[in-house]
Amino acid sequence: MFAALKPYSIRYVAVTTLLMAGSALASFSDAKATPLQDKQGTWTLQGENDAVSTLNGTSDQYYTSGLRLNWTSGTDTLPTPIAAINKAIWGEGVQRISMGLQQMIFTPRDTQSPDPWGAGKPQTSLLRDRPYASVLLGTINLINDTDTSRSIFGIQVGVMGPAGLGRQLQNGFHGAIGDTKNQGWSHQLQNQPIFQVQGGRTWRLPLAKVAGIELDMLPSAAAAIGDYQIYGRIGDMIRIGQGLDSDFGVPTIQAAGTDGSDAYKATRGFAWYFFGGVTGEAVGYDASLQGNTMRSNSLHVNKKWDVGEIHAGLAVMFYGLRVSYSQVWQTQQFEGAKSGLFNYGSLMVSAKF
Repeated sequence: MFAALKPYSIRYVAVTTLLMAGSALASFSDAKATPLQDKQGTWTLQGENDAVSTLNGTSDQYYTSGLRLNWTSGTDTLPTPIAAINKAIWGEGVQRISMGLQQMIFTPRDTQSPDPWGAGKPQTSLLRDRPYASVLLGTINLINDTDTSRSIFGIQVGVMGPAGLGRQLQNGFHGAIGDTKNQGWSHQLQNQPIFQVQGGRTWRLPLAKVAGIELDMLPSAAAAIGDYQIYGRIGDMIRIGQGLDSDFGVPTIQAAGTDGSDAYKATRGFAWYFFGGVTGEAVGYDASLQGNTMRSNSLHVNKKWDVGEIHAGLAVMFYGLRVSYSQVWQTQQFEGAKSGLFNYGSLMVSAKF
């Protein structure tokens, strides 16, 4: 069903949903209660892949793999100077800090050619297929919670290029399982340090509760600027289940830096919810598409400035664990992409210690 949707259909759904979210925000008054304290830290392991998909997506093209390991502190355990910075940025609220490491691998559609852009060096650095790229990022986020919102401010610092270890991880895994190795990694984008400053907020708006089943909405806004990415993003999520006040939804790896949704505290013995939503992103710059910042002849493609996504999935929380699966459908990110709606799966496991 989703594969038949056109990009403008996603944009129409996104605009309609976001207008509904804005109306709900305008009529919603802030709760005065304090969020539940949670002194335990949270460890999160997350994996994403275009082959791990309920829709049988083509393996190894475009955003082909993501891995993330993250730790989020318990509430109000920050050192005094850091807590003061968090309060100065976001005001009153329950505070946390999170630190993590993530790797993302990007490949062209044709991964079996040693030179997917033509014999020898391309005649021009402008391509019709995405260049190979590997991104390795460290993230530090300050998190501020109220009963009705979660706010994030942080930085990401890392490297794009061979030092990101994309070739080693992807072809090493393929070799271990007896799969064909991708042949064009010798043409990947070159090493460069990358960074970005980011921030975002998610609001939690209860909508209804019938026979113990809850319904809420999670509108969000985020932005980032740096030599890795520059973007602004808005989104909205609808959830139905039990224990919705346990968290603020589940992030994808690429959104985790501005989402901060690893932190949770189950408000019942078994909490669960189904979710579905949309996001719209205005992209000013993306180094993995537009090539090395300081190299005028770097391989690159023409990015699209507007990218839409549909998210759907399930999350459950029990015995201190949270397990979630998300399916993501994404509009084309660059001119010449042939995937239609590109889709991938995201599996995340979090545990408290």
